[in-house]
Amino acid sequence: MPVQMELARIFIREMTDMQVIELKEVDGDRSFPIVIGLPEAFAIERRLNGVDVPRPQTHDLLATLITRLGARLDRIVIHELFEGTFYAILRIDHDGSEIDIDCRPSDAIALGVSEGVPIFVSEQVLNEIEQDPDAGPPGESGTAPHDWD
Repeated sequence: MPVQMELARIFIREMTDMQVIELKEVDGDRSFPIVIGLPEAFAIERRLNGVDVPRPQTHDLLATLITRLGARLDRIVIHELFEGTFYAILRIDHDGSEIDIDCRPSDAIALGVSEGVPIFVSEQVLNEIEQDPDAGPPGESGTAPHDWD
């Protein structure tokens, strides 16, 4: 059963491309970092702080598209850690049907953070992180097509 997490911290160091967000268990003590890119870190920070920009950014565009199509972002699920890369889905509710969209965790969080969309992480991912705590923070260097069934 997935565990609800929240964005606990965001570390932005403009002199490097690798930024870090930290997720923390809502009803527990577990937490872990995810390495993300600078543009995604800025997008998350901007949306957290409610900073408006003159023109829609990518995550604003996607949020508007979801809403205009009569759907709602229900949750973010980080479901897999494979070869140091996290895999996530956007779970979208559309007329009572659930639609899962493959997504990088940073893009999902940037999309959902300003709307308070819950973030879930599978127990499998949390167990893998706990098994090798000295491996350094995993990232999200890529996504691959996945069969969610």
